[in-house]
Amino acid sequence: MDTTLRDGEQTSGVSFSATEKLAIAQMLLTEVKVDRIEVASARVSDGELLAVQKITKWAKEHDFLDKVEVLTFVDGESSVNWMLKAGAKVMNLLTKGSMNHLTHQLKKTPEQHFSEIVQVITLAQLKGIKTNVYLEDWSNGMRNSRDYVFSFLDFLTTQPIERILLPDTLGVLTPQETYVFLKSIVERYPKHHFDFHAHNDYDLGVANVMEAIRAGVQGLHLTVNGMGERTGNAPLSSTIAVINDFMPDVTTSVVEQSLYTVSKIVETFSGFSIPVNKPVIGENVFTQTAGIHADGDNKNNLYFNDLMPERFGRTRKYALGKTSGKANIEKNLHEIGITLSQEEIKKVTQRIIELGDRKEVVTKEDLPYIISDVLDSEAIVERVQVMDYVMTHSKNLRPSVSLMVKIDEEVFEENAQGDGQYDAFMNALKKIYIKKKINLPTLTDYAVRIPPGGKTDALCETIISWECPTKSFKTRGLDCDQTVSAIKATQKMLNLI
Repeated sequence: MDTTLRDGEQTSGVSFSATEKLAIAQMLLTEVKVDRIEVASARVSDGELLAVQKITKWAKEHDFLDKVEVLTFVDGESSVNWMLKAGAKVMNLLTKGSMNHLTHQLKKTPEQHFSEIVQVITLAQLKGIKTNVYLEDWSNGMRNSRDYVFSFLDFLTTQPIERILLPDTLGVLTPQETYVFLKSIVERYPKHHFDFHAHNDYDLGVANVMEAIRAGVQGLHLTVNGMGERTGNAPLSSTIAVINDFMPDVTTSVVEQSLYTVSKIVETFSGFSIPVNKPVIGENVFTQTAGIHADGDNKNNLYFNDLMPERFGRTRKYALGKTSGKANIEKNLHEIGITLSQEEIKKVTQRIIELGDRKEVVTKEDLPYIISDVLDSEAIVERVQVMDYVMTHSKNLRPSVSLMVKIDEEVFEENAQGDGQYDAFMNALKKIYIKKKINLPTLTDYAVRIPPGGKTDALCETIISWECPTKSFKTRGLDCDQTVSAIKATQKMLNLI
């Protein structure tokens, strides 16, 4: 059962709209193909009611209504009446699974609590609503009040319910406890269906899920991206990968190839960012950065494991940066259909290492610009060098530049202002060339482009068109900073005139 739309929405700062909830519900049931979804808590708000009405209307039309579940409460007729308004047919009744919760929160005896539960279950059955029962704080109940838990389960086995839902509400269980507690329950009540609901407070959610399966539970509660209260729930993507790879006797209906897609949709709707190193769905998990790994992949896939990206609708990437090396470059060149000589690859690699010292990752989309820059620079003899510059830009003052340029063996310094930083740079440069009695070409066009992707740290290529009395030509500059890339293009111009 996926509970992204109920427990997952309890992530701090997350609130799905009714339309977003419907879209996620549709994808979970039709593409990811989970068995059930828990979509809301009863009586929360008018917006929650509208969302559940949208979902149940669609689910009824597509024969999914028995797969849509709602969290309800021991509150007489209130939750059941809410369910009827919402059009939902399966309720997950929240009850107290530990004496600590029962005594201090409800201030009731077990007999009083059980009596009230019977009333709600009986009413639900009368209204055509199926009931599952949550034992809230069950894990602490097993630790500290086991007799109460078993008396509660003895009572529940006499009731007309579908499933018993056992949550590690505070995420406190160790894998060993998970196995021992659940094994004792499954063996004691072999004819009943038990679900396990793991939280991740100690980062043991997936490990506990594995032990729950080993103990014999029939259902799991998971969330997309591991969303949920505090540190979240056991994540759907990692759990499915673990089951498929390490538990061959267990099968699920979940479609692995849809996990990344639903993950990105939930990330967008929730505003809850996925860590880049999140297993299976994080941006970096199928990216090799070290050159030795790319080299090993070229030599019999030495750095592959069973988590192949294609399983999840993804592709392996080879990052370009200061640790990447020639093997990573060659992998990326092959992907974009460019062939270079070994000497050219060496020069491109060196340029990427230089950029990698300033920019964490150089992307595949950056590569054509880097190649163009490196090969363009090869043909130019550097008689002129822009040695140093200081640029200032203030809100109510004109930009200014202090510039140092070396022409052959002679060094010049000048200051100038302009309408922008590059204009100020060019004005300072013109002063130097007036001293040399050399006319600079006229700038006729200035174009800036970045690789696709919209990243603010993308490499920036500036292409400047120049006009001389005898010729027209273009120069390119490449840098993370737009003004610096223009200065590099201008230095190339100075060495061509």
